Amino acid sequence: MKHQAMSIAFAATLIASVAGAQTPSWTPPPESARCPSKWGAGDERGSANHMKPASVLNAIKLIKTGEVIELGHVLSSDMPLSPGRTFNMTVKRTAGAQGTNTRTGNEEIITAEMGQVGTQFDGFTHQSQNNVHYNCFKTADIETRSGFTKLGIQNVGMLMTRGVLIDIAGYKGVDMLANTYEVTVADLEGALKKQNVSLQPGDAVIMNTGWGKLWGKDNARYRSGSPGIGVKAGEWLIAKDPMLLGGDTPPVEISPNPDKLISLPIHHLALVIHGVHLLENLKLDELSARGVSEFAFIMQPLKLQGATGSTVAPVAVR
Repeated sequence: MKHQAMSIAFAATLIASVAGAQTPSWTPPPESARCPSKWGAGDERGSANHMKPASVLNAIKLIKTGEVIELGHVLSSDMPLSPGRTFNMTVKRTAGAQGTNTRTGNEEIITAEMGQVGTQFDGFTHQSQNNVHYNCFKTADIETRSGFTKLGIQNVGMLMTRGVLIDIAGYKGVDMLANTYEVTVADLEGALKKQNVSLQPGDAVIMNTGWGKLWGKDNARYRSGSPGIGVKAGEWLIAKDPMLLGGDTPPVEISPNPDKLISLPIHHLALVIHGVHLLENLKLDELSARGVSEFAFIMQPLKLQGATGSTVAPVAVR
């Protein structure tokens, strides 16, 4: 009987252990807890609502020298692409020896996921929770063959605001974080304190991990996974009410997530739950090398009607 009781106790412990191991570290809130968004029922702009004359005037105050630092990578067939995505450009001649001045012309045909290649800006139709998007727009209600009728990237428009670079790699004293490194709240707080800068509502918050140094040099490694923020750090940043979160990696967040039960939780938190845009694959080497913490951030997505995102070429002006 004693042996049987011990066996039952062991089995119960094992079952509890397995059940515990299968409990995800993060669970998204129900629709009733996230809709309508804080920007109001039917809102399609989310964090882009921060774009107002005040954000422009606040950004202008940071321009002291007029120096422009480009934050976007060049689009080419040599750039790293996420699995399943393509970029093909074919040049064609449009005119040959026209007129007495023998004018000729050329143009190109590009086949690509123009919302999701290169330095890219994620819109709210890019992600959903069981086919329900930001502010509880349902995929079935807004999806058409030629684009989404709601939440399209064309709603964003030009963004100009205070940009803040949080140099996590610099704070940790390394050129590049390991691909399995999860950026924590302590890292964010420590880096901001070291840089003597604080976050304000409406900021473009950009994080440097050093991972961007691999772009075009070791594309296989760049795509293999990347360091980035975890759920706690993501929640902490979103609570600061940013205009966007960006980084020099493909997903901004740590990928793959250490918790194998959840998939890209920062994409879920930012784009679906809180309506905060993500800006990926940024070129931050020059910005971090110069020790720039604050700058005027300027960017405008392509006017792609109903698209899930846009390739972009943002700049920092100081």
